[in-house]
Amino acid sequence: MKTIFKNFRYRKILLAIADAFIVAASALISERILVVFFENTFRDRMPWVSIAISVITCFCGLALSNAYNKLWRYFNLKDYLSCIYGIVFGIGTAAAFMSLVYPLPPVYVLLHGLIAVFGICLFRFIFKNTFIDLVESGRSEAKFKRTMIIGGGHTCELLLNELKIAKSNANPENRNGALFEPVCIIDDDKAKLGKSVGDVQIVGTTADIRKYVEKMKIELIVFCIPSCPEDERQRILDTCSATNLPVKLIPNLGNVLFDNAHPTLLGQVRDIKVEDLLGRDPIVLDTANIRQFLSGKVCMVTGGGGSIGSELVRQIAAYAPKQIVIVDICENYAYDIQQELVMEYGSALDLAVQIASVRDYDRMDQLFRSYHPDIVFHAAAHKHVPLMEASPMEAIKNNVIGTFNTASLAKLHHVKKFVMISTDKAVNPTNVMGASKRCCEMVVQYIAKQPDCKTEFVTTRFGNVLGSNGSVIPIFKKQIELGKPVTVTHPDIIRYFMTIPEAVSLVMEAAAIAQGGEIFILDMGKPVKIVTLAENLIRMYGKIPYEDVQIVFTGLRPGEKIEEELLMNEEGLKKTQNKRIFIGTQIGIDETQFAQDLETLRLAAAENDADAAVRALRRIVPTFTTPEAYNRTHTHPEKA
Repeated sequence: MKTIFKNFRYRKILLAIADAFIVAASALISERILVVFFENTFRDRMPWVSIAISVITCFCGLALSNAYNKLWRYFNLKDYLSCIYGIVFGIGTAAAFMSLVYPLPPVYVLLHGLIAVFGICLFRFIFKNTFIDLVESGRSEAKFKRTMIIGGGHTCELLLNELKIAKSNANPENRNGALFEPVCIIDDDKAKLGKSVGDVQIVGTTADIRKYVEKMKIELIVFCIPSCPEDERQRILDTCSATNLPVKLIPNLGNVLFDNAHPTLLGQVRDIKVEDLLGRDPIVLDTANIRQFLSGKVCMVTGGGGSIGSELVRQIAAYAPKQIVIVDICENYAYDIQQELVMEYGSALDLAVQIASVRDYDRMDQLFRSYHPDIVFHAAAHKHVPLMEASPMEAIKNNVIGTFNTASLAKLHHVKKFVMISTDKAVNPTNVMGASKRCCEMVVQYIAKQPDCKTEFVTTRFGNVLGSNGSVIPIFKKQIELGKPVTVTHPDIIRYFMTIPEAVSLVMEAAAIAQGGEIFILDMGKPVKIVTLAENLIRMYGKIPYEDVQIVFTGLRPGEKIEEELLMNEEGLKKTQNKRIFIGTQIGIDETQFAQDLETLRLAAAENDADAAVRALRRIVPTFTTPEAYNRTHTHPEKA
């Protein structure tokens, strides 16, 4: 019986038979009522003929009103109205036909229609709940989830067809990807409302998502619009996330078409990720330009085991370099990326891994002499703001002196191009880490202006990257998984975010188009409130913020801003051929004074004199201010 209930064709046949019985029974009941209450003044002389005609005409009326084509398991008011229209049409047509042979009293026709409408609607109500009970009793074993699909287009149709095939497969292993039961579709095309894709009805627009989640007891949402514009995608995903339900999605159209590992749509349905909520257009790269830039070159990556450095190495490897040289002081990180690339490329990639510190000029000189790099990506840096506030001389030694060593050696050994990775925290810095990175930008600018310099020096500046070592996302995830409150420093704090692959891709293209001396600003999209990021992440775990998982505000950390910037007041922006990459105008520096101040800074750091080092850093970076002073002048009430 359960199998019959689950087969749509059999369910329609069963429903039609039940409708025929109800129409026939309502005719007999109507006649009996009139006989009893009107003392035999009425008796149908041709009962079986009139019943047969009314059954046929009512069936035709119900079919014409689409009562058998809609998702009758979830009948709403419109669907019950279609039943009423079908019965009125059927009874009226039957009465008109019978009037040619034997006229039926109007009171009988009216009573017959009322009882038939009541019976048809009541049966559907009972049948709907019976079906749900039967399906629910089997769902504990199959773990099907009542699913809302966002988007009623061609992708939705393909997905439903694959689901149907997967569920009908006799092999249980092949049904593992079909563990959701579509019960409704949401689409913003109002012309589609009330129509069905397969046997699933389009019930409303994205404005109705929460309404139908509650009404239809939805347990899972699948976003099925792979070509959706990013602004619209973000809006819809934010609405879905606010329902506190698990959200899965079909990837963007390029992944759908070219993911050979998952050739079916069902295989490509994946969990929503935080980066899906950032609302950013897909990056379009000039891969031919990047390939020409990297192919056949010796590429050195300092900090090559870190978050940005390791991704740089991964992406460089895809462009057939002559050799990749990974330089990192952390042997564990360096070993991890080495083993990953060995497994991926084997002997096809010439890979060298060297444990070394950019602070050690002689050791770095040894590496430059040994490998003769054509391109250097300088990603080695201390980056954690609170830790560097406690140990400012370490930020200066590693970031400033390390950059000076590496850039000077690049110039000395006639490296073709030197690319420094900077940060938005270098703009109007309120902490030692940010100020040290601004000083690094000035170091690169200073060396690039030396008269005998043949190396093209370029700086790339971008904001926070999702998933990097020590970033908020891994910390939030760990807190949620351990059942701890999620800690956010301030309810109004906002940041620019990129994924690591996004940032690295843009860095490589910026490096490819650089002519030397530029500072490239990467378009980070819209800033995101950290508390919103935390709330969305909690919902992705299927939990409710502030109920299942608390969010605790701990106060701003030492040196922390409420908001970050990507550009200083003196800098203007120039467009490039990539709409996501801009060129900032370099702020001029007094080279003689800068060299003197840099030496003072180096000596203070070498003596581990934190106060003297910070004073020297403030002289070099005039925009270095306190977080209190910055936050007073840069916090906007409307962003709270």
